[in-house]
Amino acid sequence: MAPNRELIERVRALPAAQPLIARLGDESGVYLVGGAVRDLLLGGEPYELDLVVEGDAIALASRLGGPTEVHDRFGTSSVTLDGYTYDIAQARRESYPEPGALPEVFPASLTDDLSRRDFTVNAMAVALGREAPGELSAVPRALEDLQARQLRVLHKRSFLDDPTRLLRLARYASRLRFSIEPGTRVLAIAAIRAGALRTLSGSRVGAELRLLAREREPLAALRCMAQLGIDRAIHPSFGLHDQELAQRALELLPSDAATERLVVALAAQAVPPPELSALLDDLAFEAADRDAILAATARGKETAQALAAATRPSQVAAAVAGAGPELVALAGALGPAQAAREWLMRLRHVGLAIDGDDMLAEGVPRGPAVGRGLRAALVAKLDGWASGRDEELAEALRAARGAGSLGR
Repeated sequence: MAPNRELIERVRALPAAQPLIARLGDESGVYLVGGAVRDLLLGGEPYELDLVVEGDAIALASRLGGPTEVHDRFGTSSVTLDGYTYDIAQARRESYPEPGALPEVFPASLTDDLSRRDFTVNAMAVALGREAPGELSAVPRALEDLQARQLRVLHKRSFLDDPTRLLRLARYASRLRFSIEPGTRVLAIAAIRAGALRTLSGSRVGAELRLLAREREPLAALRCMAQLGIDRAIHPSFGLHDQELAQRALELLPSDAATERLVVALAAQAVPPPELSALLDDLAFEAADRDAILAATARGKETAQALAAATRPSQVAAAVAGAGPELVALAGALGPAQAAREWLMRLRHVGLAIDGDDMLAEGVPRGPAVGRGLRAALVAKLDGWASGRDEELAEALRAARGAGSLGR
């Protein structure tokens, strides 16, 4: 295709592109590629920009200011400019020694590089260099599929060569609200039935599952997984079984909580606890994430019952003692939404202005009395009986010295 002045100007207008363009100068053989091109053509303003270089990607990263991360196996690197991070890859072709294996890579042309990608709408590139700025390169049917808002694989073995594309299919379909081209759907279902996901390591499946669970509309992605049978291929009991419950739980979850933990917990509710623990380990979930998911699936009902019985703020806090926000959101979705919301939005942030040192300074001996006093002060503060440091300390001292109680 010919240089496209309008397209290169749209690229240059992107805030994320400006520090990059300024440093590229008249460098040739550099292309903006993949999802950023797709989103730009859809009228969006992408901020994650990936580059392909017909040449040495690591050398380019060095000229731009030095790579922050290098992956020699794939000839890729990352560089950060003015707070924006760019992934830079050498144009390459790939060969899969066996289904599900990491590919062997070889330097190649831009055309070869686009032909190795997952879906046609992600197989487009815009030239940034001096030789044809704005020139759009795309695999056959890419622009037609973009206009039709559908996802199509580039060849029949796509899902067998790289089964992570199955989860990406669900992720992109939900994020972009694209349909799945009928032939691609047939290939996906056939690959799943043939056990394609079993050819991947658990860590690769887990990485894709976590990305899917972080999507803006993760429940739509889970529904797409169910339609294709991806969820049951991960575990026979894995999958979203109660759409309305899941929606209520996500609506309760505060913005500072880990959405992916709750999403996975919602999809894993029917998996028996011992099997779920083993599954999460196989999927390479970090210990903190694994424990939060296990707690949410195992303790949701009992926490909901405790919240429903609570009548004072301190009782709400006691009902969820030691729980994470994911567990409380799920418990609230089971019924006591108001109590759960009160803890998630306010009570979990309540803390004391005093600590054990303050009590020791008042002559309380080290030991259980200090803890008893601090618990009493927190109860008083939660229930509105104590306000400010002096009242908290007075309540704590009364309880520590045996003159107070944990309830009024």
